[in-house]
Amino acid sequence: MPTRTIAGKTVQVNDEGFMTNPAEWTKDIAVEIAKEEGIADLGADHWKVIDFCRANAAGGAAPTLRTITSGAGVSTKEMFTLFPKGPAKKVARISGLGKPEGCV
Repeated sequence: MPTRTIAGKTVQVNDEGFMTNPAEWTKDIAVEIAKEEGIADLGADHWKVIDFCRANAAGGAAPTLRTITSGAGVSTKEMFTLFPKGPAKKVARISGLGKPEGCV
């Protein structure tokens, strides 16, 4: 399994760059991955979504966009504003979770 150093910590990742062990995740790692994804600063709304995803990850798999919008109380439009161009996939990476089902 490939590894990668993010925010000074070596973590296991898959071929697409998603972390494979959610227990290795830290908030510092989230900030670093967010910058890679083009999100300079994680605000309170970002953290609300990230925390929801981590709390509702089934066996390390990220929740779907529909689950996030209904459970975190964030509209789909807001998700695209917070995590542009593929919000479910981006928030999964930033949250240290596996790729959401149904994402290409």
